[in-house]
Amino acid sequence: MPHSDGLAWGALADISRFAALLTMAELGVADQLADGPLDTDELARRCGAHAPSLRRVLRELAGIGVVRRAGADGYDLTDAGAVLRSDVPGSIRTSIRMLGEESFWYAMGNLPDTVRNGSSAYVAKYGTLYEYLAANPDKGRMFHTYMTIRAIPFTEGLVKRYDFAGVDSMVDVAGGRGHVLAAVLHANLGMRGILFDLDEVADRARELLAAEGLADRCEVVVGDFFASVPAGADAYLLSSILHNWDDDDAVRILRSVRRAMNPGSRVLVLEVAVPDDDAPHLGKDLDLRMLAIFNGGLERTREEYARLFQEADLELAEVIELGTGASLIEARPA
Repeated sequence: MPHSDGLAWGALADISRFAALLTMAELGVADQLADGPLDTDELARRCGAHAPSLRRVLRELAGIGVVRRAGADGYDLTDAGAVLRSDVPGSIRTSIRMLGEESFWYAMGNLPDTVRNGSSAYVAKYGTLYEYLAANPDKGRMFHTYMTIRAIPFTEGLVKRYDFAGVDSMVDVAGGRGHVLAAVLHANLGMRGILFDLDEVADRARELLAAEGLADRCEVVVGDFFASVPAGADAYLLSSILHNWDDDDAVRILRSVRRAMNPGSRVLVLEVAVPDDDAPHLGKDLDLRMLAIFNGGLERTREEYARLFQEADLELAEVIELGTGASLIEARPA
C-alpha cells in the first residue's frame, strides 16, 4: 500500500513552523533578544505574552534554528534568527507578518474553495486586495513595506545583469513609490525616468524620488495604463504588474504601452517566469498566492508571455534570469 514519505510529512509540518515564525515576528521576539539571551518569563513579559505558551513556541523555533537554548529556561537569538529583527538590512519580519496577516491566511486556507469554484474565496470575503488595503491603512503600509523588501533582490539582479546601453529614458509603468526606478537611475547616471501611476501614490513617489536625489532626473506622471502611458521613451518597465491581471487585461496594458513606443523602444517585464519542468520554483509558489488572492492573476511561463506579446504587436526578444527566481523578459515591436 502507498505510504507518506518524508516530503509529505515535511509539508504538513511546515504550517506549524510558519505559525511559530509568525508568532516570533508578531511579538517582536528577535528584537527583544537582540542584546543577548533572556529567561523565558522575562522574554514573555517584554513581548506581552503568556509565558507557558511562548515556551512551547520557542521550543519549535529552536528546532528551526532561529533561537537556541541559553541556561535552564532561557533563549538566545541565532545568526539565522537575526534576520527577523526589525532593525537589520534585509529583515524579513514584515514579510512574515504580511503573509500571516488575517486576510492572506484566509486566502491560502480557503484555496480548496477557490479551486472548486474557479473564483477567489479571498475576493468573495474581503473584496479586491487593493480595496482591502485602502480600507485598512495599517495593513496597506505593511503590504507596501513587504513589496519593497520583496523587490530588493529582483532590483539588484536587474541593475547588475541587464544592459541598459541605449536607454536614455525609461517609463516605470505603475511604478508605485519608485524604489525600482530609483535603483535603475542610480546605476545608470545618464538616464532620465518617468514614474507613471495613479494619483493616490503620486505624492509618495515624489517624496521618495526627492529623498533619493532624483527629482531633477525623474518626473511623476498620473494616469491610467489601460488608457495610455507617456509616449516616446526608450524603455517601458512593468515590474510585478502583469501577474495581477488575466490575459485579456494584460494584453490591454501591453497594447497601451505598444501605442506609446517608438520603433526602437523596448518593453522590460520584471516578473517570475514559471519553468515548464516539475522542479520546485518560486514562481509556482507565488502562482498559488495569485490564484488565492486575485480573480485572474497568475504567474506565467516564457511561452505564455510570448503569446501575450504577440497579441499586443510585440515579440519576445530575450529572457534574462536575475537570480532569486526572477526574470527580465524583454520584448520589442513586432
